[in-house]
Amino acid sequence: MARWILPKAWGWSLTRGWTNPTSPPAIVHGTAVIGAYIIDNASTRVPPGVIRGFDAVTGALKWAFDPDKPDDHAPPAPGQTYSPSTPNSWTVFSGDEALGLVYVPMGNGSPDYYGPHRTPQNDRFSVAVVALDADTGAVRWVFQAVHHDLWDYDLAAQPVLADYPATGGGTTPVLIQPTKTGQLFVLDRRTGKPVTKVEERPVPASTIPGERASPTQPYSTGMPDFAGPTLTEADMWGTTPFDQLYCRIRFRQATYHGMYTPLRFGSSVRTPGELGGIDWGSASLDEARGVLVVNSNLMADWDELISREQADREHLFTTRDPRSKDAPRPPYRGAAMEGTPYGLHFDGFMSPLDIPCQRPPYGFISAVELKTGKLLWQHPFGDASNSGPWNHPLGLPFRLGAPNIGGSLVTRGGVIFIGASQDQHFRAIDEATGKTVWDVKLPAGGHANPMTYLGKDGKQYVLIAAGGQGSFGTGTGDGFIAYRLP
Repeated sequence: MARWILPKAWGWSLTRGWTNPTSPPAIVHGTAVIGAYIIDNASTRVPPGVIRGFDAVTGALKWAFDPDKPDDHAPPAPGQTYSPSTPNSWTVFSGDEALGLVYVPMGNGSPDYYGPHRTPQNDRFSVAVVALDADTGAVRWVFQAVHHDLWDYDLAAQPVLADYPATGGGTTPVLIQPTKTGQLFVLDRRTGKPVTKVEERPVPASTIPGERASPTQPYSTGMPDFAGPTLTEADMWGTTPFDQLYCRIRFRQATYHGMYTPLRFGSSVRTPGELGGIDWGSASLDEARGVLVVNSNLMADWDELISREQADREHLFTTRDPRSKDAPRPPYRGAAMEGTPYGLHFDGFMSPLDIPCQRPPYGFISAVELKTGKLLWQHPFGDASNSGPWNHPLGLPFRLGAPNIGGSLVTRGGVIFIGASQDQHFRAIDEATGKTVWDVKLPAGGHANPMTYLGKDGKQYVLIAAGGQGSFGTGTGDGFIAYRLP
């Protein structure tokens, strides 16, 4: 575990949990390239988001990519450090051995929701796919999916590498980047140039003093949009008339202008929420049929910027070990954002029953024809069997479409295997129709990508890790479960 001590002037001296690797390295040209999760939203001074390349045989450091100094690939001199709070990458990378490139999906530097302090270099690499030379760490190209991100729209999904049918015959080597905004960007992986149409569209302006919000954002109009429709008051619902009324009142009180609604001093609604869109697990590709399988979410968040004084008073981020019994407990889920004029309350847009304020479905699974960008089918994904008020499952098997996180596997035989859903089921789905042909309940949520292999007995097996996920209410586990195909 990396150690990072903040200056005493900040009053922080934390030694655990500030930074840790959460994904395996990508190995390209014999270089193991790895990033790390960096704690976000606690402060404007957190560990750097440096990406490092190591010799995969000897373990020697070959290069380092510091987003604040992208042309300097040497480690800092003795007594010096990398720039703090730079954009980081905590998810899985992809690599092209022939091109010698590793593709790094970046997030933000801390904090996610306030950006006047960001440098031009940090803004350049935030929420962008960065193609690095695996031998040297040099930047080959950059494609930004969100400009000056203020919504925590980290690129969480691993880039998908594919061959895209080119005009006049042949193929173009492409990278498909799914995003929390529900966009699918299809890029030439040699140059980073879009292969399908991308438009810059105007978005609402920020009212926060000093904020440099982008006046436009990129929309991948050549591919299906998984962000969902703009919410209206009519979309507010509840299990009783009372919680529905609560949600309608809260929706009216908040600012909301659809996707990219800027935060304000007061309440606002964010769609897609922190979950996305499309989160980790990415999309899967049937290369023979040219079909991309996407699981996605429609879950709104509720945000409220608060004063520095209120954030400090509420202990939105504690400097004590959270395992300590005397550590102050914040009354809200939130972000301290030390070093800025604000703190933040944020959470899912929920009723007092801990049920989403927006009507279902909350999760989908879809199939996209890659050549045309046509949506072949889309169905609600997951049921309500593990859902209920105050996180007490009612066991109702209604196919509402549940929140999901995790990826899928699609086989040459045209079968999609996926866990991911809040209902803790593992499913086999017909790629042609989207119909579920088999499902089984897991002991804990299967929020990992499945894999398949041929056993020594000549039988085909499908394997999934069932580890669960606390915020999803899908339990905890340490099991790897294999299913043998008949």
